[in-house]
Amino acid sequence: MNTRQTAPGKLIKGATGDWEVVVGMEIHAQVTSKAKLFSGASAEYGGEPNDHVSLVDAAMPGMLPVINEECVRQAIRTGLGLQAKINLRSVFDRKNYFYPDLPQGYQISQYKHPIVGEGEVVVDVTPAERITVGIERLHLEQDAGKSLHDLSATESHVDLNRSGVALMEIVSRPDIRSAEEARAYVSKLRTILRYIGSCDGNMEQGSLRADVNVSVRRPGAPLGTRCEIKNVNSIRFIGQAIEVEARRQIGILEDGGVISQETRLFDPGKGETRSMRSKEEAHDYRYFPDPDLLPLEFDQPYVDALKAELPELPDDKRARFIEQYGLPPYDAGVLVAERASADFFEAAAKGRDAKLVANWVINELFGRLNKEGLDITRSPVSAQAIGAIVDLISQGVISGKIGKDVFEIVWQEGGDPREIVEARGLKQVTDAGAIEAAIEAIVAANPDKVAQAKAKPTMLGWFVGQVMKATGGKANPQAVNELLKSRLEI
Repeated sequence: MNTRQTAPGKLIKGATGDWEVVVGMEIHAQVTSKAKLFSGASAEYGGEPNDHVSLVDAAMPGMLPVINEECVRQAIRTGLGLQAKINLRSVFDRKNYFYPDLPQGYQISQYKHPIVGEGEVVVDVTPAERITVGIERLHLEQDAGKSLHDLSATESHVDLNRSGVALMEIVSRPDIRSAEEARAYVSKLRTILRYIGSCDGNMEQGSLRADVNVSVRRPGAPLGTRCEIKNVNSIRFIGQAIEVEARRQIGILEDGGVISQETRLFDPGKGETRSMRSKEEAHDYRYFPDPDLLPLEFDQPYVDALKAELPELPDDKRARFIEQYGLPPYDAGVLVAERASADFFEAAAKGRDAKLVANWVINELFGRLNKEGLDITRSPVSAQAIGAIVDLISQGVISGKIGKDVFEIVWQEGGDPREIVEARGLKQVTDAGAIEAAIEAIVAANPDKVAQAKAKPTMLGWFVGQVMKATGGKANPQAVNELLKSRLEI
């Protein structure tokens, strides 16, 4: 039995009391490789139907599989990124079942002896909550083809472009206790895979898909009967599917029914899961070692060499950002969520106030990118431009408010922030004489406000606003504050 305690706030309230949802996940991640797992055919996404198909993929008689070493390397690298045990000897098995888009009549997978054993993923669910999700195994297997049912009213079509593409199936332990935790887990796993470069994590193209195992139980009770929701292809849908399925199971149990172990599909349009087939047990697949493939063996120096080449992983990078740059844990977590974002920040922060740079990257840049539906690699504002804006503010050349105006100009038109400030006369007014002249004009025009300010110093803000308005927002706010206090004798 899994002993992890669930916080009361994560329990689901039913008609007869509280219920706990228990979730385990099987993530199918397409391996980054030019060729397929056992053939030289292209593994590239897209292409005309059946254009990326070799004789091996089409299961022509006498064709034998040959292992693609790059896929093995990527699986080992991923296992290392999951802090998992790498098995120096693993076995490929035949998983037997019939489906029209599975030409061989079996899938080459791994069962009892996978390439990667137990590991773990540390997940920040919220800034205040961190959980550890156990990894049970990672194994290599080939993908099936794709059946298309909407091209004809009377026929189904089969596209084998995906047939034989290498997948890593990453199986978690049932350590997840809410839809929110599940979403955070998949996000973190996808981040790790992208850092390593073993999977692009593109769920829209199907290169990362999730089978979600959901069960419910009374708090502290043994695990309930699980149902598997197949091929959920977005993080948002994963969360919705768990919530819908948990409610369905609770309804059945509270009405005195029992849960049947089965495979279900999630329909996001209707917001429901529906039965697909009764759940097969492993023995139904008649697993046996593939006679065409020798056991996969490599030595520890091979693994050590791959480990030495790994990039800095998200958790290590986050810890370094906190230590090196003095960033709050939340900001560091946001910046390292994508490797490109972390690289962008470091390029912008070089030799500068890192906290100020982080504020600009997270609030101004990320906010604008999200609004425009762009990722960091397509940002119109470069790391050098963000750095230049921060320099101008730190040097007192412009105010933070003018900095936002400069950011907008660079976003729309491009250009060097320093040249933009110079050419458009955006420099901050630091000349005390010019600021004093503006203050005198406002004081002369508002004697009643002057009297109020002397009695109520919080009125100073009104005068600051008027001076900034009079100077077109260019006056140095700090100088304005000091000169006003002196003039009004506050």
